[in-house]
Amino acid sequence: MLRRMFIAAGAVSLAVLATPAIVTPALAQKFPDRPITIVVPYGPGGTNDIVAREVAQKMQEQFGQPVVVENKPGANGALGTGFVARAKPDGYTIAIAPSSVLAINQWLYKDLPYDVEKDFQPLSLAGTTPNILLVHPSVPANTLAEFIALAKAKPGSIAYASMGAGSTGHLNGELFKALTGADIKHVPYKGSGPALNDLLGGQVQAMFDNLPTGIVHVKAGKLKGLGVTSLKPNPMAPEIPPVANTVKGFDATAWFGFIAPKATPRPVVDQLSAAIIKALNAPDVRERLEKGGLTVVASKPEEFAAFIRAEKVKWGEVVKKANVKIEQ
Repeated sequence: MLRRMFIAAGAVSLAVLATPAIVTPALAQKFPDRPITIVVPYGPGGTNDIVAREVAQKMQEQFGQPVVVENKPGANGALGTGFVARAKPDGYTIAIAPSSVLAINQWLYKDLPYDVEKDFQPLSLAGTTPNILLVHPSVPANTLAEFIALAKAKPGSIAYASMGAGSTGHLNGELFKALTGADIKHVPYKGSGPALNDLLGGQVQAMFDNLPTGIVHVKAGKLKGLGVTSLKPNPMAPEIPPVANTVKGFDATAWFGFIAPKATPRPVVDQLSAAIIKALNAPDVRERLEKGGLTVVASKPEEFAAFIRAEKVKWGEVVKKANVKIEQ
């Protein structure tokens, strides 16, 4: 009798131990069963927003569930990104984040509402793009050399906008100042859209903005493009020379990628990553993004994690070299 009870109890124990292996795939198969939100930590109209909306549409088609893009601007991306860090790690709240959020902010701010390594699970690198130095048509400079000469001749007279303090646009400006000795004044905004609007209106005179959003206004004749921040010209604007052609050692490329809260279950991470990669590789999406100046890079979670680690080291050196300080 005791032997039969022992065997029965053992069978129950084995069944219990086996349950997670059976349930986990079942839970993964149910994902998603409700809408997914992609948080953009900047206002509408910037490259983060453009990429997020392209990917969201394709993910929605794949999953058969709504994929909503929600803009949460503020604190150079820290507000929206911090929101995702505190979100329930179930895959229903993810974010797209730029290099400033994932590789730069930690070098500039003492009290961030997130820790990149502890709070986030990388899903996929979306793409890279150079920034472009834009100036208002009223600025009497048609080449980068003329712009540098003007800034030196009239120290503090040129104000340059950025999508936020500590953003790549801000660091591009500070690195530019450090390497040229040009005295230009930084004016931070809450996103690329508002900054561009003031540049177009002449309230500020210059801006380092992502090529996909900035080049549109150059081609329309509303702004002048004096240089791209990559070492080589970009196929979208081959006529605009690299800043490095005039300013030796200048090399700064922006990038964007998708992340989820750290404790998101691996099966869900894999599903999200696969859906994002498939969306980015869709011919129509890739064509639109690359025509917009973005080099699409769809990578697996481990590849993106390694990329973030390398970029953190690189941008830490840039911040130190340019001696960038953020008032808090």
